[in-house]
Amino acid sequence: MGLGPDDEVRQSVKGTSILTHESRPVVSSPGVEGPTQSDTTAQRQPTLFSVEHDGSSENSLSDEVQVGRVDPRKIVYFSPSDPENPYNWSKGKKLYMFATGIITVFNSTLGSSLPSGAISFIAKHFDITDDIQLPLPISCFLAGYVVGPMLCGPLSENNGRKPVLLAFFLVSTIFTMASAVAPSWPTLLFFRFICGVGLSAPISIAGGLYADIYDDPRERGVAMAWFIVATSSGPVVAPVISGFIAENATWRWVFGFATLFSVATLPLIIFMPESFGPVLLSRRAKRLRRETGDPDIIAKAELQKKTFRHVVTVVMTRPYRMLFNEVIVMSCCAYCALAYGIFYLYFEAYPIIFQGPDSVYKWSWGISGLAFLPIGIGSFLAAPILLAWDSYLAKAQKRNAKWANQEEYRRLPLACLGGPLYVVSLFWIGWSAKPGMHWLAPVASGVPFGLGFVLIFMALLNYLSDSYMIFAASAQGIASTCRSVFGALLPLGAHRMFSSLGVPWACSLLAFLSLGMCLIPVAFIKYGDQIRDNSSFCKQLKAMQDQEAAERKDNEAESADVGEGEGQGQETIYEKV
Repeated sequence: MGLGPDDEVRQSVKGTSILTHESRPVVSSPGVEGPTQSDTTAQRQPTLFSVEHDGSSENSLSDEVQVGRVDPRKIVYFSPSDPENPYNWSKGKKLYMFATGIITVFNSTLGSSLPSGAISFIAKHFDITDDIQLPLPISCFLAGYVVGPMLCGPLSENNGRKPVLLAFFLVSTIFTMASAVAPSWPTLLFFRFICGVGLSAPISIAGGLYADIYDDPRERGVAMAWFIVATSSGPVVAPVISGFIAENATWRWVFGFATLFSVATLPLIIFMPESFGPVLLSRRAKRLRRETGDPDIIAKAELQKKTFRHVVTVVMTRPYRMLFNEVIVMSCCAYCALAYGIFYLYFEAYPIIFQGPDSVYKWSWGISGLAFLPIGIGSFLAAPILLAWDSYLAKAQKRNAKWANQEEYRRLPLACLGGPLYVVSLFWIGWSAKPGMHWLAPVASGVPFGLGFVLIFMALLNYLSDSYMIFAASAQGIASTCRSVFGALLPLGAHRMFSSLGVPWACSLLAFLSLGMCLIPVAFIKYGDQIRDNSSFCKQLKAMQDQEAAERKDNEAESADVGEGEGQGQETIYEKV
């Protein structure tokens, strides 16, 4: 688009070109937003990203806010090669972020089931004799997982990943230490709940963090695969640690160990850089305003309304709007919630089968924790399966196989494999755990259980991140909330279910429920593209991305036109390093 000599002014600040012209109305939408009109004659026409000044033509698809008149040429962008763009960070920097995410997630999930190996000692200390209360230290922690993602995911999309992760992790560290000195049973349960709230942050934010730094779906998928491995391996390692610590020291040192691990992890978070693009651009805009003295330089995230009402009614409600309006989110949440609930129910089922004088195999507390290790082995086996699938998919894409370019085939076939494995493992342990049957038979069922669990989560959570991109943290957050509800509630009924139905039929009931869920990834593979085409959030994301690409192309063309007469090679404002 051409500009007349009266419309345009060039400022040069430290080698940076800032082009300005007649202001136009701009509106914003969460995450990625920008100008909606290309000339002033169209400035009152409502579009997907616009709201009339009188509020009479609001589009329901976006969280847009009318912000008045700003100069589109003074909106800060990342250029494709910008080194400050997290997509362009060095391999070492990305590896640091990846490792920080994995270690914090492992810290979180380790803490979730840590009391399981020591629960008999804890119950004896506080004189708890009711079996129904025994799962409460784990269930209260998982109840914190329900509350935490309501805050962590949306807040990280509004304020950045690092400050939210650091604040919540500090809270969890303090209350983990408090759990080690808890004077009473109710106090311990309250401390465990706060720990769950704090440690929900890594689970809620990691998916968004990896979406921030990996634009290649394959790289993002591998990162998410290890995220799921960390999610599942932490809980299965915890009973081994807590069982041996409680047997040889005291149950309070179980939480002491967790505190030391948290303190050792904190420096990784303190020194991690911020990775959320809109926050980084806001910081750049502030720096440029300070350097140039031009108050009109602005980042798109700053165009959003930041009032308390907006945060509460738009930002904080986004995960729930996605849950109730998005078929993909709703279905993924249902499947993951059931699988997760069964996973944590195992921490009550395994003691019934292996631990103590009343169990089937009558093992000691420390030794019985080792029965969980095959689940961890199965979890790790999922990673090479993912890499093999990625290699096969890449070859299919090179030969232009039609199916290989469909979004649903990127990850969902893994869930089609993992679902049946998960079902088989439940039948396996249910009908092999009996007196006279060697202990290796039920223990070995943990391998397909762990493998199936991780493949299901790996596929569905990756599908959520790939489908919702900048809203990934909200989608992952509500998925975390839903599965944590099941993880907190299902174990509470474990003792009654196993005593009423017996081990074989209790496990079979869980297997039949899981069998029905196996249809979800199959349905997505067949109908997923149609579902996404009809999704309001997916439509909004596509429109945002198309609009931003068009705006960047127009701005680059304008800059090139002006540069021909005034010094070519200078950068526009959104290319400022």
